[in-house]
Amino acid sequence: MPSIMHIVVCVKAVPGSTEVKMDPKTHTIVRDGGAAVVNPFDATALELALRLRDARVAAGEPSRVSVLSMGIPATEALLRDCMARGADEALLLSDRAFAGADTLATTYALTCGIARLAKGAGEPALVLCGKMAVDGDTAQIGPELAGALGAACATDVREILACDEKAVLVRAAVDGGMAELELPLPAVLTVAKEAAQLRMPSIAGVRAAATAPVPVATAQAVGADTTRIGLAGSPTQVVRSFVPEQRSRAVPVVGAPAEQAARLVQIIAEVS
Repeated sequence: MPSIMHIVVCVKAVPGSTEVKMDPKTHTIVRDGGAAVVNPFDATALELALRLRDARVAAGEPSRVSVLSMGIPATEALLRDCMARGADEALLLSDRAFAGADTLATTYALTCGIARLAKGAGEPALVLCGKMAVDGDTAQIGPELAGALGAACATDVREILACDEKAVLVRAAVDGGMAELELPLPAVLTVAKEAAQLRMPSIAGVRAAATAPVPVATAQAVGADTTRIGLAGSPTQVVRSFVPEQRSRAVPVVGAPAEQAARLVQIIAEVS
């Protein structure tokens, strides 16, 4: 029997509205889970993983999709939604010790989670995540994961063209256009939001996900070094974050064309 191809998709809970609250002490986004959604880029990554899994299973090549996230306990609901849409299992890393992590500390925590998943489903051949998160826009997690795992990496992937036990062929955006890239496995792919639209959950999927186990692991449970997670493990920290005030400073310019031109010259001189 062929070995199971294990695919891990990293997802992040992001604010579902433009009303973002900032913690005045940590200068990070307050994640109360009230209106959180799966990061849209990560949702696309999940769809590509599910399509690859489905195609391989249809060809008699067993595959499994695991979903991994680090967040507050309320993130469990989003992971169950991922399972309702087709993911085979999920793992949530949730511990106050993870709070305030920058991308490096987050990457380390995720590698601990991937190692935990590998104990049950085998080492992942592919790790997928969104190109970036809409609440951070750093686009650093995917490449950092590849470095931490010693895996090949392709960014801004638009399509998975083929995949076997040795390599994956993708179409990705590169400087100057699009290119087909072949990467040896294991590999990490970051996915563009326009690559696909995540499928709707089925009734059977919703019912199964409602009772499926979603393990919640602490830092200790995944064997994480506490000096490498959270604020303690973050070499970069946000000095100040704020929501900019929207103010209108429009200046009406009226009169004849010559008068308008003169007024514009005056306005430009005042702001120069």
